[in-house]
Amino acid sequence: MNHGRRWGPAVLVVWSLAVAACSETADDAVVTSPSTNVTVAPTTAPPTTAPTTAPTTAPPTTVPATSTTPPSTSTSTSTSTTVPPVRRVSMAFSGDTLPHSPLWRQAERNAAASGIAGYDFDPMMAGLAPLLDEVDVAVCHLETPIAPDGEELSTMPRYGVPPEVVGMLGAAGWDRCSTASNHTIDRGFEGIVRTVDTFDAYGLGQVGMARTPDEIEPRVFESNGVAVTHLSYTWSYNGLVLPEGDEWQSALIDPDRILADALIARSLGAEIVVVSLHWGAEGVHEPTTYQRRVAERLTEPGIIDLIVGHHAHVVQPIELVNDTWVLFGLGNILSNLPTSDRWPAASQDAAIVTVSFEVTSEGVTAGRPTVYPTWVDKDAGWIVRLVQDELARDDIGSGQRGRLDASLARTAAVLGDFLAEP
Repeated sequence: MNHGRRWGPAVLVVWSLAVAACSETADDAVVTSPSTNVTVAPTTAPPTTAPTTAPTTAPPTTVPATSTTPPSTSTSTSTSTTVPPVRRVSMAFSGDTLPHSPLWRQAERNAAASGIAGYDFDPMMAGLAPLLDEVDVAVCHLETPIAPDGEELSTMPRYGVPPEVVGMLGAAGWDRCSTASNHTIDRGFEGIVRTVDTFDAYGLGQVGMARTPDEIEPRVFESNGVAVTHLSYTWSYNGLVLPEGDEWQSALIDPDRILADALIARSLGAEIVVVSLHWGAEGVHEPTTYQRRVAERLTEPGIIDLIVGHHAHVVQPIELVNDTWVLFGLGNILSNLPTSDRWPAASQDAAIVTVSFEVTSEGVTAGRPTVYPTWVDKDAGWIVRLVQDELARDDIGSGQRGRLDASLARTAAVLGDFLAEP
């Protein structure tokens, strides 16, 4: 375990030089690492002990109190040290929010029923509010850009969704989202600008899209007196390419760049660094070799505290890699999948995962993740159900109970060791 590691200026400089000396191939199947061999984390249930990384500053101490007598007598000095209190931050994470066109039409019906214009997505995630209210920071993932103002909405293959989607996320209790995905530049720079503007308008944070070169740089925010940085990257833009010189509009997965960004965050005072990665094979529960190699490379130095994955559209395992929790994939928290035989029933399942961090004079400890399974109830209007809460009710029919049981069984087959107590 990496208990008590401190990242002072000298260490940051040394590791920066090491990162600069590393290289990465363009082939997704190969990721170089500072070590000669790449190891793969075991798939057995991870231990309950939690990984730690150290804070970036030394704990404060009181100034020694000294009392002095006249020269003819001896001088005595007494020193006392104050141990700083434990600081805690709890966080929640979700998988893909992927608003296909049937969800827009339902949102139009919701709005019409309420006598308002536009779209009302809020009922779809309203049931998540009690859970999200229990954590300090709730982090979602929006896979699609918002359609530029005055332009048509669009779905596959190039998305542009209503801005009210972000309003739904805020109403449910999400505080911020990762936004780097394979659909980030579907609607060009105008879509990126509209998306970031929309997050600003609703008072939510986001990382993964940028309106200026400065905006893509690591930032630090504070929760419960703890400095936190959240970073977001994607494996691809679905064949689209950002213009030369404008690559700053989003961020591709590049281990060297990610580690350098984490070091920048540490130099800015970040005590916790969380990295969101849009990666993996669609519809596949097992992480790919590429995912495992990237996870190995990123966790080896011990400067990243948690990795959160999405894109596979099904849940993937949670594992300890180099004493760092990696949530490989959290499924679809909201989408219209499955839409064809290509997509398994599990594409209707997801997990909200909570992680509690403790900051002490010895470092930062990430607690064991807890999984809250979710399921999209398409028949009820694309309502996201907290599966265990729904199954605890006495007023649901046998058909609905059967569908919820099936969803829980699918999620438990992958994440059963981490399920919340019902």
